[in-house]
Amino acid sequence: MADVSTDVRERIEKLREEIEYHNYRYYVLDDPVISDAEFDLLMRELAELEARHPEYITPDSPTQRVGGKPAEGFATIVHNVPMMSLQNAYSFQELREFDERVRRLIRVDHVEYVCELKIDGLAISLEYRDGRFVRGATRGDGVTGEDVTHNLRTIRSIPMRLRTGERIRLDVRGEVYMIKSEFEKLNEERRKAGEPLFANPRNAAAGSLRQLDPRVTASRPLDIFLYAIGFSPDRRFETHMEALQYLKSAGFRVNPNIRLVPGIDEAIEYCEEWGRNRDTLDYEIDGVVIKVNDLRYQEMLGATAKSPRWAIAYKFEARQATTVVRDIKVQVGRTGALTPLAILDPVKLAGSVVSRATLHNEDFIRSKDIRIGDTVIIQKAGDVIPEVVSVVAAKRTGREREFVMPSRCPECGADVVRLEGEAVARCVGLKCPAQLREGILHFASRDAMDIEGMGPALVGQLLERGLVHDFSDIYKLTAEQIAGLERMGKKSAQNLIEAIDESRGRGLARLLYALGIRHVGENVARVLAEHFGSMDAIMNARYDELVSIPEIGPKIAESIVSFFAEEANRGVIKRLAESGVLMGRPQAPQEQVPQTLAGKTFVLTGALEGFTREEAEDLIRRMGGRVSGSVSRKTDYVVVGRDPGSKYDRARELGIPILSEEEFLKMAGKR
Repeated sequence: MADVSTDVRERIEKLREEIEYHNYRYYVLDDPVISDAEFDLLMRELAELEARHPEYITPDSPTQRVGGKPAEGFATIVHNVPMMSLQNAYSFQELREFDERVRRLIRVDHVEYVCELKIDGLAISLEYRDGRFVRGATRGDGVTGEDVTHNLRTIRSIPMRLRTGERIRLDVRGEVYMIKSEFEKLNEERRKAGEPLFANPRNAAAGSLRQLDPRVTASRPLDIFLYAIGFSPDRRFETHMEALQYLKSAGFRVNPNIRLVPGIDEAIEYCEEWGRNRDTLDYEIDGVVIKVNDLRYQEMLGATAKSPRWAIAYKFEARQATTVVRDIKVQVGRTGALTPLAILDPVKLAGSVVSRATLHNEDFIRSKDIRIGDTVIIQKAGDVIPEVVSVVAAKRTGREREFVMPSRCPECGADVVRLEGEAVARCVGLKCPAQLREGILHFASRDAMDIEGMGPALVGQLLERGLVHDFSDIYKLTAEQIAGLERMGKKSAQNLIEAIDESRGRGLARLLYALGIRHVGENVARVLAEHFGSMDAIMNARYDELVSIPEIGPKIAESIVSFFAEEANRGVIKRLAESGVLMGRPQAPQEQVPQTLAGKTFVLTGALEGFTREEAEDLIRRMGGRVSGSVSRKTDYVVVGRDPGSKYDRARELGIPILSEEEFLKMAGKR
């Protein structure tokens, strides 16, 4: 008769192996081979067997990943090998000096380097004995760290056993992080619950991993990339790349963007590449780590008291900084929107000195509890527009003041109204000079009517002198009037008059965009111009006509109908037409272009060699195709240039045909 206990133990072991395999497929390879329901059945069977036979429960069982009682505090772990900090470099010259120093110390002409993205997370060490995960710790001071083993078990991409099957001792080093999209979801949940928000994904990851209750950590979307072997008495490697390949074979997640390069020039190219492309990733990086590949060379180079001599971290320019909110002022835009603006102590951020940051709207200020006098963390959104990320509440003194949105426009004194369902407060004054000033600047901007020379200083003078009251007055200006303004001589005045005259023929699409109709950007303006062909047809278009156009949704249609229902707006357009502004398509003769791309939707990504993005989009449209800004299942082709972004990855994911620039030109009949 079979031994029942042996059968149970073997079944438990079989289930554990199968579950770990499917965890590896799902969390490491991103390539599951069973459904979630099937996985849940395996976990349920294992949990039931362990509940009936608790004597067979082991620390590395998949059921032990989640749960456990909260700890009273973290114990201290001494690392088998110190987790040293890296020397930082902030310029390519410093990288070249590092390379010269390395080659001089080991007396060679050339050194191979491994380039790795520097993940902005929390450094940890994982210890395996007999091939099983036994404990994990934070970096701490480099010599000792906090024992966060129970929390690390909740990260499913960490293997409980080495997939190689080796019963060896091994310490591996990695970075725990949180992807940006999950970070936003977590902060939104905390906002709704009235809890303090995390400043950035790194803080969220660190705070989640250092929870005393592992169940809290298990509820947080943490992941990990492994980047080194710290201690391997039972396994020898010749190069760092060989060690990384071993980590992959053993079941660890290793970043896919690691690159072996023949020298420092190529390492610098890698730094430049990821400096440009860092925002295409769904996790934060703050630089690049460059390591000598040959482990014999690493041993020869050794380390200082703080840092290894064989590695260096090239740091990208900071996109976050700490400063103080000295005041909050309100700007009025061309649509009447009131935007609060933080006046800051000047601070260097991402290569420039920042003294102002947008606060978006009143709800944004309330949600982050931003007060005048607060110390705040700021960042550049998309590396361009500074914004406040969070308040450093610990630095409050009690002298901070709450901001109150004005009830009257600071520019004209008219009422400020915030409509139900909208986050933005608006000035309702029809004669508001701020709206007119911003509106004229937009009208004259490069992508609109492109009136060169009509900048903020000149527009301000035109309004102060009463020479311009609406867009149509621009076309009544004379050289004599302009020459009489400050810093405007006869030559400058004549140049501006010529630019104004030239702008009359820009055509319907650019005029529509220049009018500043809410929700009507360049693309929508182009679609309207192509569909209707004339300003009269658009002004008289019904709501149902507008929403029948694929690119026009209900909100855009309502905005267009409302704009042209205003007699004052119709009057401005009538006066523009009387001034000779073209109300239809440009009259220049167009070459007859075959409609080879008719009915096809294209998305462009990356830098094109033969022409600009605008020229490529224009070619597609003239040949009957459509251009979209995002990849979806309705996309027919994605045209890929140099250094493509996330649209390329999305196209591959959806199986959308991908064209090189050469293939696209052949399709268009240009090759």
